[in-house]
Amino acid sequence: MNTIPRPQQTTATAQRLNDAIKRLRARLRAESGQHATGLTATQLGVLASVVREGPVTAARLAALEHVSAQSIAQSLAVLKAAGLVHSEPDPQDGRKKLMSADPSATELVDNLLAGRASFLAQAIDHVVAPDEQQDVEKAIELLERLAAADLSDGAL
Repeated sequence: MNTIPRPQQTTATAQRLNDAIKRLRARLRAESGQHATGLTATQLGVLASVVREGPVTAARLAALEHVSAQSIAQSLAVLKAAGLVHSEPDPQDGRKKLMSADPSATELVDNLLAGRASFLAQAIDHVVAPDEQQDVEKAIELLERLAAADLSDGAL
């Protein structure tokens, strides 16, 4: 029996996975109250990175978010205007600015993450049978491996 998926099967599976992830992310944004913040997903991602990593330079944020310096600058301008982040000179290199989160930003990010986790916990309790719990754990492990996949050398 051939257990290696044919390319068409793999492509179809990849598309189904992509679609499922997009729907789940959209649902998590809605359930967490993210839409009510008035911030885009990109801006909230940058804000979460500042909360998690700060004080942090814009260059480091760009690397963390896998976006351009220009994109980070635009997001930071919005977050500064909203009073969610502030900048201060880097004590080791006065030419650089370090971005820090306002306490209200930390609270906002924590609330959004808690809302997502609450929705997921309730959804798991509601739609996953007890005998499927191990399947959820295995799915998480597989998703983590996919997210960490390094295809740069052409092999896994």
